Amino acid sequence: MSEAAMESGRVTTNLTVPGPILLLGAPAVGKGTQASELGKLWAIPQISTGDLLRAHVYLNTDLGQIAEDLMDRGELVPNSLVTEMLAVRLRRPDTHNGFILDGFPRNLPQANWLDQRLAVRAKMHAQGLPLIAISIQLEYNRLLRRITGRRNCPVCHKIYNIYGMPPQREGLCDVEDAVLFQRPDDTEKAFAERMRVYAETTEPVIEHYRKLERFVEVDGGQPLASVTAEIVAAVERLRKRS
Repeated sequence: MSEAAMESGRVTTNLTVPGPILLLGAPAVGKGTQASELGKLWAIPQISTGDLLRAHVYLNTDLGQIAEDLMDRGELVPNSLVTEMLAVRLRRPDTHNGFILDGFPRNLPQANWLDQRLAVRAKMHAQGLPLIAISIQLEYNRLLRRITGRRNCPVCHKIYNIYGMPPQREGLCDVEDAVLFQRPDDTEKAFAERMRVYAETTEPVIEHYRKLERFVEVDGGQPLASVTAEIVAAVERLRKRS
């Protein structure tokens, strides 16, 4: 691979300013894993709105207090609060060379906000580059096995998968010898509901970015390093057009 070489299973790149990268895809497709790998490769931050929300609540910021109060009442955190948290994060200097968005935008109003925000950002930074959207694809049944096969250790929190990465002894953690458990939201019924919500709210976001020339689909069923290499090659190729 000329643009993103794989050497001894490690992905390499010559791109120093990747700009803003958006990872899209269904639950359990591997967005978080790829965001982590790409962030380390390019030395840019992985930004997850879920992590931002938890951090604001933990630090008891003004935004965190509002979010916690809403969640305590069983209400959803509105788009306006999520985007304000993201706006605060994007003002930090570690985002100047780029960042990777994981789990945002989840709906079209958030996508429209992001488009407007990045248009303003491009005027503020000399290296203000347009967004590149990467959609990771994986068929439903393989996603289902990733979800329903997950088992968690209650002590060390290591995660196994009975189909792809099982423990050495059935039902027991290799490290702690503790009995593994399945999270309530890792059932087939819960996953079907998550996919229904995803189809209604997030798939339109994919179609929104598909219309742009800076959109690529990759096969999420490949080995982790191969998916990373394909994403890196796509970003390098598209950045040459920027």
